[in-house]
Amino acid sequence: MPQYLYLIPARGGSKGIPGKNIRPLCGTPLIGHTIRQALEVARQEDVVVTTDDEAIADTARAAGASVPFMRPACLATDTASSRDAILHALDWMESHGRHYDAVVLLQPTSPLRLADDISRCITAFEQARRDGLDPEMAVTVCEARTNPYYSAFETDPDGFLHISKGDGHYTRRQDAPKVWEFNGAVYVIDARALRREQISRLRRTIPVEMPSSRSIDLDTPSDWDRAEEAMRRLKMS
Repeated sequence: MPQYLYLIPARGGSKGIPGKNIRPLCGTPLIGHTIRQALEVARQEDVVVTTDDEAIADTARAAGASVPFMRPACLATDTASSRDAILHALDWMESHGRHYDAVVLLQPTSPLRLADDISRCITAFEQARRDGLDPEMAVTVCEARTNPYYSAFETDPDGFLHISKGDGHYTRRQDAPKVWEFNGAVYVIDARALRREQISRLRRTIPVEMPSSRSIDLDTPSDWDRAEEAMRRLKMS
């Protein structure tokens, strides 16, 4: 059975939504929603928040997560990669006697995920292993809003539009092949693969579908309003 580190990245200094990680969403600090979901499927000592901000760390501990280290400032800038922060966490845990085979990355900005989404992603990852597919990652996806077979276009050398993919003969969206986009809610990443390659370059990736209604990634104030409305409508608060 693989050992999973449930890692919640939450740096300070958010610009799009100031203080978003500890700002109340439907009465609970944003990061608290993700911590609660993780604790429904994982042991408390395996649910770790990586942050550079003491207020976020205090809020995370109060919600039940572990914050065994503070993230170095160099890994908490706008240009720092998620991969470097994850590897720092894995290395810190390993240096303190805790080895993990894979990381379950849970971004606080996806508060509408369910614990079941996390479980389904892990199950898909493990099933692919049992099937001998050697997966590098399993990730939650939703159907893409723009379909390159139907509603996405490129310009040719003369400046005219043509369909991005295929022959352009689809006249109904439902007839075109489905395409997916990452929704940012759950990433299950093999630790060895992560040490070899950037997350965006991992190719053996298993998709786990989530509905678009819960695939809201908080980046702007309007996203926040949509998430609050959706949580009330779905009775998730």
